[in-house]
Amino acid sequence: MAFASRDRVHVDQHFGAAEGFVLYTVDAERARLAGVLEFAAEAMDGNENKLAEKISALAGCAAVYCLAVGGSAVRQLLAAGIQPMKLDEAEAIEPILQAISCGVREGGVTWIDKALRQHADDGRFERMAEEGWQE
Repeated sequence: MAFASRDRVHVDQHFGAAEGFVLYTVDAERARLAGVLEFAAEAMDGNENKLAEKISALAGCAAVYCLAVGGSAVRQLLAAGIQPMKLDEAEAIEPILQAISCGVREGGVTWIDKALRQHADDGRFERMAEEGWQE
């Protein structure tokens, strides 16, 4: 999971203008800090490369939480397999992590269920090849 955050405690930034993302791994029991990404401050307009760079840096994340996200960024995030999650106002990251962990444990949250299925499928064909599977 990624969170657009200036202070590393709250989701408080627009995706395209985010100067930093806090990354967590989340399972049914807990969330663990996986890292922090930092980007140079950039103008909101006129720098289309900022989206590709940020999306590339978030590879492997199931979702990114932010205060706002533009249509172009939404399309690119979804194409990269990252669910954009837009919040209406700044929120603390910790309660969001607890809700995600609950969603992993109990199911029923569409984007979490989809991410879990995709994760379960990762490496499926490689394992089949190692076991001698033939088409």
